[in-house]
Amino acid sequence: MPINSVIQVQNLIKQYGEFTAVGNISLQVHAGETLALLGHNGAGKSSLIKMLLGIVKPTSGQITMMGKTVTHEKDRRQINLGYLPENISLYEKLTGKEVLNYFAALKRIDKSKVLQVLEEFGLEHAQDNPVKSYSKGMKQRLGFAQAILSSPDILLLDEPTVGLDPQASLFMYQKIDELKRQGCAIVVCTHELAVVEDNIDRAFIMANGMELASGCVETLRQLTDLKVLFKGEEINQAIAEDEFLNTLAVNNQLLIHQVDKPRVMQYLTQHCGVYNFSIEEPGLSDIYHHCMNNRHQNVA
Repeated sequence: MPINSVIQVQNLIKQYGEFTAVGNISLQVHAGETLALLGHNGAGKSSLIKMLLGIVKPTSGQITMMGKTVTHEKDRRQINLGYLPENISLYEKLTGKEVLNYFAALKRIDKSKVLQVLEEFGLEHAQDNPVKSYSKGMKQRLGFAQAILSSPDILLLDEPTVGLDPQASLFMYQKIDELKRQGCAIVVCTHELAVVEDNIDRAFIMANGMELASGCVETLRQLTDLKVLFKGEEINQAIAEDEFLNTLAVNNQLLIHQVDKPRVMQYLTQHCGVYNFSIEEPGLSDIYHHCMNNRHQNVA
């Protein structure tokens, strides 16, 4: 395993009878890195997360964390791991502070850390209020607080910002970035592609239990060869006046394959004297939908 690889999954398979939930998946996550686990409902993301947590046993394959092969529960107990489920169930009659004190006791963490985390997550004003009085955003922050209470080496997040407003989502990803800087390896399972795109290092796209594509956003752009759009008034004029650009245009828009982008940029500046333009790259959502629409082809 690479020296900074915190999670290593090798040829992981999970079958339920004749149904294959996860089929021969291999991936790794490094220290200080955020990996987005993407896929449709039923793609195998939850099964993969459950195997990382030790809730579900793989049919075959190997999971290594922090250099240890986690075959048995006693092996996993040595791993400092935090987890935030999609639908977190908290003790509604307890106060926020009591909930965190409970988890601190489970994780053998000094209770002084609870007060620190309550303040850090903006919950100190409600620490003595019952959780049933908390808003959705406050409950999500409390759930996230318990997940990072032990300053984990590995953090697994399942839809951490679902149902949250933009400000609350921004807060969550700011905290994720802080953990990254401390060396935490983070796996985020999400459908909110526009939100997560600027907050991840790599994406791992799944469908029907199989890997479709993986890599950083720029690598995925190259793999999928989705076109880039050149925009600007000078571009529109150049298309109308230049025969070569006109042959590249689609509906009067300059849409270019990734591989041709440097050549077209050079042509615009040196041949046409056009410098005032912008380039609109395909986003993670575009890449994801392309992979889903072409899932029977090998794009990985």
